[in-house]
Amino acid sequence: MKIAILALQGAFAEHEQMLRQLGVETMLIREHWEDASGLIIPGGESTSMMRIMRDDGLFEPIRQAILDGLPVLGTCAGLIMLDRNHLGVMDILAKRNAYGRQLGSFNTKADFEGIGRVPMTFIRAPYIEEAGPEVEILARVDGKAVAARQKNMLVTAFHPELTDDTRIHELFLSLVASQND
Repeated sequence: MKIAILALQGAFAEHEQMLRQLGVETMLIREHWEDASGLIIPGGESTSMMRIMRDDGLFEPIRQAILDGLPVLGTCAGLIMLDRNHLGVMDILAKRNAYGRQLGSFNTKADFEGIGRVPMTFIRAPYIEEAGPEVEILARVDGKAVAARQKNMLVTAFHPELTDDTRIHELFLSLVASQND
């Protein structure tokens, strides 16, 4: 199993470190798409990452791989990038910077379906404003959807890579394993 991590900007190094801790091989995607067992789209600045993806010819290959069933984990900006208005692969609509600017960043714990209470770090985070009928909401904070799954796609509005808790990455890896069986 080899997991690709979109490494255009943002918290890609922290995802790489988390996966290595779990004994998973990774590769960083910067200029061209390479086949992998799964993909992580990290937090960062979604507008910049979308522009770089288009400029470097990554947009369509990544979009098509996800549509073809590649398991993907999108965190924070990654959630935004997977929504209807960006890559258009997940039936969600994200509300950008829903919790305010950098000063509005916070940590909390909340229930995550199938896992239990998990630590959540929100940094200029979105939340899921709308979700289609095939989308399963996995976690809420203050009544707002902050994690969801649809088929091969798992998203969080928060940064699981910025905690010591590996359970969300383990959930993603179980999705990868089930897709690749």
